[in-house]
Amino acid sequence: MNRPHYIPDDLDRQLIAQLRIDGRASLSKLAELLDVARGTVQNRLDRLQESGILLGFTVRVREEFDSQSVQAIMMIEVTGKATGQVIRKLRGIAEINSLHTTNGNWDLVAQIRAANLGEFDRVLREVRMIEGVSNSETSLLLSSV
Repeated sequence: MNRPHYIPDDLDRQLIAQLRIDGRASLSKLAELLDVARGTVQNRLDRLQESGILLGFTVRVREEFDSQSVQAIMMIEVTGKATGQVIRKLRGIAEINSLHTTNGNWDLVAQIRAANLGEFDRVLREVRMIEGVSNSETSLLLSSV
């Protein structure tokens, strides 16, 4: 899919920052915080979504509420030139919260949050089955300090 090329400016960055704080903020509230018209916020949101810069909106919950979930960091090694294909497949796994390219021995780092150990095991198997993934190492996150 070919998306329109759009270069975000300072207002777009401020809008994204506000959405990171409160992804459910109303257009009116965002307009007030950014000191722009409501229509400007709507147009910017539309452009950010159409361009693929803004991928969606999500929910964040307190650690205590989500204490039964399993969180981990997975380092992934990719063979040859398969990085783009592997990234596309990884983005399709809902339990992967964030995905980063990196340098060193590993090509990608994924942050995983699964509902329980069974789901976590399924995610690990799913990632390892992706064509182009040659190796991985996963560390469970035990507690935040």
